[in-house]
Amino acid sequence: MAELPLSLFALIGVALAFDFLNGLHDAANSIATIVSTRVLRPHYAVFWAAFFNFVAFLFFGLHVAQTVGAGIISPQIVDDKVIFGALMGAISWNLITWALGIPSSSSHALVGGLVGAGVAKTGTSAIVWSGLIKTGSAIVLSPALGFVLALLLILAVSWIFVRSSPLAVDTLFRSLQFLSASLYSLGHGGNDAQKTMGVIAVLLYSHGVYGGEFHVPFWVVLTCQAAMGLGTLFGGWRIVHTMGSKITRLTPMQGFCAETGGAITLFLATGLGIPVSTTHTITGAIVGVGAARRVSAVRWSVAKDIVVAWIVTMPMSAFIAAAFYTGARFFG
Repeated sequence: MAELPLSLFALIGVALAFDFLNGLHDAANSIATIVSTRVLRPHYAVFWAAFFNFVAFLFFGLHVAQTVGAGIISPQIVDDKVIFGALMGAISWNLITWALGIPSSSSHALVGGLVGAGVAKTGTSAIVWSGLIKTGSAIVLSPALGFVLALLLILAVSWIFVRSSPLAVDTLFRSLQFLSASLYSLGHGGNDAQKTMGVIAVLLYSHGVYGGEFHVPFWVVLTCQAAMGLGTLFGGWRIVHTMGSKITRLTPMQGFCAETGGAITLFLATGLGIPVSTTHTITGAIVGVGAARRVSAVRWSVAKDIVVAWIVTMPMSAFIAAAFYTGARFFG
């Protein structure tokens, strides 16, 4: 390890900073519904979410890390400047959207950053098209599946409890929201933290560490989960407000259905190794439960602004990453 360049350790630090910002930026995904329904106060909710973000590695394989590390751009073209450009593109876009209170996707910002820096180095031959197409398809499929599952759940639950008093239903689902919020936080930690694991693993691979074989060391798993958990502890209150109240007002029953629909989507995607956006997923689920009540219950203008942010995230982070890569190569 003594012969490894300082740039490697610096870039691992930058990657962990991205992971921390990912937790900060996407804290709203895990806690927006449970906060907006007043089941948990914000500061208790972030501790709840951070714990389940951290322990997620106990429940999932590392398929998403494999996709990000070796399935977006070719590992053979990766060097320090590519990773630097990718991370700076993703971090810059995360900070811009966080400051504006826009729930954009940290996941797709990182994917866009990898593509932008890789293309800036070797052109489109750097892209692993099968992985990029799979990830790009999830931009549409993950919120759509979250929408459908949450819509079906709210319709089924409404039918099951049609004869129950509103107070009894509210009391029951206030308790059940602890379960659904835990599941969603597990899904969030399982999918999102693995993206940074993949970046650090391919960085180690590019330096020939561990015999030059691509894999994710256990210390990388623990460090990334911890960084994301710490980021979640600091929360992202501007985005919580957007996700939890601006799109639609939620009851505990609706919050449970949104979180459960989103969690099922994340569990499926993580099992398949698809790096999806937790932001897209929970937004689709929240819109689904709102639309089940009535179409006008959803503030479609807010949802439209979020969709626009989804569309521009990958190209904008790619552009920023390419600029950082070019600058690093010029000054390096």
